[in-house]
Amino acid sequence: MRAPPVAGGARGSPCWAGRTSSTGQTSGIEPRQADGGFIPAAEVTADLALRVFDTNVFGPIRMLHAFLPLLQRSAAPAVVNVGSGASLMRELSNPESPAHFYPDITYPASKAAVSMLTVQYAKAYPGIRINAVDPGFTATDLNFHAGHQTIEQGAEIIVRMAQIGPDGPSGGFFDARGVIPW
Repeated sequence: MRAPPVAGGARGSPCWAGRTSSTGQTSGIEPRQADGGFIPAAEVTADLALRVFDTNVFGPIRMLHAFLPLLQRSAAPAVVNVGSGASLMRELSNPESPAHFYPDITYPASKAAVSMLTVQYAKAYPGIRINAVDPGFTATDLNFHAGHQTIEQGAEIIVRMAQIGPDGPSGGFFDARGVIPW
């Protein structure tokens, strides 16, 4: 097993004179075998899960705390957490859903935790628009470029949600088509 590919690390939006209007946390990591195959469930260890959660869950927590002072000074603060449709239990458990056949253990669990963080932080910080987005199955290093859409197409919803105004939604989950029910 090789180290999990990284589709990007936690990254904030540009800051101007000690101010920022939005932060975003990129996709994270998904453990894979050297040939791109998934790690079999029997081989998923607590150490592997900890590495995935450290990036995918604790990374957004670190980002929020690092940028919170700047966000609180912004006129239209927004946080965009990059989630995944693979985090939806109703899809993973539904034999009719394409997500049902997704075999990884840690990635969807970590993205489900990001969903919970999004809801809870949105309630804790009502002055900041905090949402999660599903960029869709985008061709990146994370999935060995197996996705069916470009990075630009996947980024569209991230950028759109980063630009919402102070009256925009908070605590929701969105994709390019709109609201995704939790």
